[in-house]
Amino acid sequence: MKIIEPTLIVNKNQVIENVSKIQKKATKSNVRFRPHFKTHQSAEIGNWFKELGVNCITVSSVRMAECFTKAGWKDITIAFPVNILEIEKINELAKSVQLNLLVESVETAKNLEEELKYSVKVWINIDTGYHRDGIEWNKIHKIIQIASLIHNARNMQLTGILTHAGHSYKARTRTEILVIHENTINKMDQLREKLKLEGYNDLQISVGDTPTVSIADDFSQVDEIRPGNFVFYDLKQVQIGSCSEEEIAIRLACPVIAKYDERNEILVDGGAIHLSKDFIVDGSGRTIYGYISQSMDKGFSKVKDAYVSTISQEHGTIKANNQDFFQNVNIGDIVYIIPIHACLTTNLMAKLKTLSGKEIQATCK
Repeated sequence: MKIIEPTLIVNKNQVIENVSKIQKKATKSNVRFRPHFKTHQSAEIGNWFKELGVNCITVSSVRMAECFTKAGWKDITIAFPVNILEIEKINELAKSVQLNLLVESVETAKNLEEELKYSVKVWINIDTGYHRDGIEWNKIHKIIQIASLIHNARNMQLTGILTHAGHSYKARTRTEILVIHENTINKMDQLREKLKLEGYNDLQISVGDTPTVSIADDFSQVDEIRPGNFVFYDLKQVQIGSCSEEEIAIRLACPVIAKYDERNEILVDGGAIHLSKDFIVDGSGRTIYGYISQSMDKGFSKVKDAYVSTISQEHGTIKANNQDFFQNVNIGDIVYIIPIHACLTTNLMAKLKTLSGKEIQATCK
């Protein structure tokens, strides 16, 4: 494969392994597997899921829902609170697919009641501790008020309660992740029971962040899981404890532009517009924008003592304390960076290449 510019490489076999692992967990717990496609945003990679039997998906925007509708998906959840300004597009989608929407306010519920032309399934968006969006799980009166509006609406079917335990991304051990998982499930189960007492029977529970879904094994108390990042994984997930470095399925291939012997640094064509500015802090307090990987023919294993230490718009600087690695890298070579955040890197790059060189469009733009 000829590479002359920053290129995102995907290992299809690793993707299939990652998907199969979570799919088996869903099957074991007898829950619906509705993977989030915001990480890969690719119709082609979506087909890899179809080949494994996946038939329903999650997306993060109306635009993404439109993209995957064109790719043939018929059961789509937009896991983002409804933007009422997009009602015309929402109606167009609802006309042709089973559309699932998130509602978390009286105002949005009333607007949908007035403006929806086709039937949709509606989930009440619940906050179980992340505090980014959703109604706090114990605000039962507000939740009942919204449930009543949805239940009595002409084109809305109240389906269940949905949450994203995004605070699991702050965890650093398996134990912390499992505690968040158990707390999330318990809160959602308590809420469902309270709604049942109000006459709202058979409501489903949907959960799904990559850390908890990757570590926990029992999902029997819920009806649906919606992880996304797991398809590729990344260094943030390694730091959290969700995966191993070997499970990360992507690398950013970057041309070497310059070397600086006096400071053991390598300059590459690959900066914030390719990797994002996300970083982790390692055990020594160093800011890491990506670790360095061996080449494809060496299995993409991590290079010891080499990492992206600084980043700007187009430039990436690799600090290479590994002298063997530093001496063997020449201007014009390609080095491989393990991303910190797979979702942002994939979105920024807009396309990927498989190990065989096949180009894949990566974003629904």
